[in-house]
Amino acid sequence: MMRLLLVGVLALLLLWGPTADAANVEKKRFSLVFVCDIYNMSANRQGRGGMAKIITAVKAERAGKGAVLVAHGGDTISPSLMSGLDRGVHMIELINLMKPDIFTPGNHEFDFGAGVFKKRMAEAKFPVYAANLRDENGKQIPGIKSHAIIDLDGVKVGLIGLTAEDSVKRSSPGKLQFSSSPRTAYRLAGQLRKQGADLIVVVSHASRHIDDQLIAEKAADIILSGDDHDLQIRYDGKRAFVEAMEDGLYVAAVDVDVIVKTKGKKRSVKWWPNFRLIDTASLHPDPEAVKLITGYQARLSDELDVKIGTTLTELDSTNAGVRGGEAAIGNLFADAIRSATGADIALLNGGGFRGKKIYPANGAISRRDILKELPFSNDTWVVEITGKDLRAALEQGFALAHNLTGAFPQVSGMTIRADVSRPAGDRVVSVKVGGKTIEDAATYKLATNDFLARGGDGYSALKKAKILVGATDGKLIANHVMAYISKKGTVSPKLQGRVIVARSASAE
Repeated sequence: MMRLLLVGVLALLLLWGPTADAANVEKKRFSLVFVCDIYNMSANRQGRGGMAKIITAVKAERAGKGAVLVAHGGDTISPSLMSGLDRGVHMIELINLMKPDIFTPGNHEFDFGAGVFKKRMAEAKFPVYAANLRDENGKQIPGIKSHAIIDLDGVKVGLIGLTAEDSVKRSSPGKLQFSSSPRTAYRLAGQLRKQGADLIVVVSHASRHIDDQLIAEKAADIILSGDDHDLQIRYDGKRAFVEAMEDGLYVAAVDVDVIVKTKGKKRSVKWWPNFRLIDTASLHPDPEAVKLITGYQARLSDELDVKIGTTLTELDSTNAGVRGGEAAIGNLFADAIRSATGADIALLNGGGFRGKKIYPANGAISRRDILKELPFSNDTWVVEITGKDLRAALEQGFALAHNLTGAFPQVSGMTIRADVSRPAGDRVVSVKVGGKTIEDAATYKLATNDFLARGGDGYSALKKAKILVGATDGKLIANHVMAYISKKGTVSPKLQGRVIVARSASAE
């Protein structure tokens, strides 16, 4: 009986056979290297970031033995001082040295219009992906890819690029057409899996709520996203998400361990991400990139001494001038950001002016003058604020007005009467916008700098406002001011009674 049982088992083994039943199991590994939102070509004051250090990090990753995919999540040809001169040519040339395997345009790639966008992307010597972008006729833009399947150490990776779908609101793409990032990703991921993709990697430029939708769609396995300037890693056991802050302060890497199991015609994978953050402060800058950057900086220096306009009236940016009352230069700069953004009103702080200079009437204004006045590289933010919170913010601006404080308001589009002899918190006598007294419940579109919008100089009330244009899409105030003066050619700002400060209750 035992002999018959053994014979039966052997027969079954021979019938199924090791070649018909055994599965082939392979262990694979590849790495994803990710940066996004690179505005500055040089490192910051702490020695972090900048294109030369990013390129060093990328070269080191590629010099390893494993398969590597380098991804750039967009936002780079604008805004920066240099981009204000060459419309992003310098950044494309530097990224050409970096040679990413995928570049996804961010909203700032459209800042100079559709024509410049197409020209810059045509100059790229790296693959540009934007599956949810079409031209004005609804057709795919030549040279810009949608998706692909690539081989990374024997793993078939479906790659999808998604540009910022809200660029129409946040930038100037003209008639270019944008579709939903989540819906596009879901549709293409399905196609790629049918074509044999083992894993789906999405490289996107998307705001946080779009990121959350992409994750919720469950279409992609790994999402590398730019836009929010956060350093963020998420993994729920099935999907991984990475955002790499900004300016290459950190380079994010994901080492993906993959087990590929093949049985007959069936193929399945299991994977696990290993996250690494590369602190660029410890890296030496790439010599070739340094050479390019040095040349750009020399050109920038030359360009800064170029005259952009003439002031017919005297401008005073001394502390007494901009911190003690309404200043003509304050009116000029506030008018510039209000004009650029279409805001109802504008607010700058006197402490933001650092030239400490008197510009004579009928004198020239250069780009360097503007940068000396605005050395902090502040961006223009636009917020929606209630009349009640606006009044509270202005009270904060006058809290120390008797001491030539840097918080003293320089404004456009509104008139303010204040009495600094009254107790702090009760110094604003009246505020008018368009000649009408502000209403507590009414809302106003306010242009200001990012420092104040975040509550700087004591303006904590501004933090209550709804951000319309913020950290991810605000442009340099200096660029707005230079463009404003350059367009006009001659300016003649003067005191107009925008801010009247009294020393007694007679201000009523």
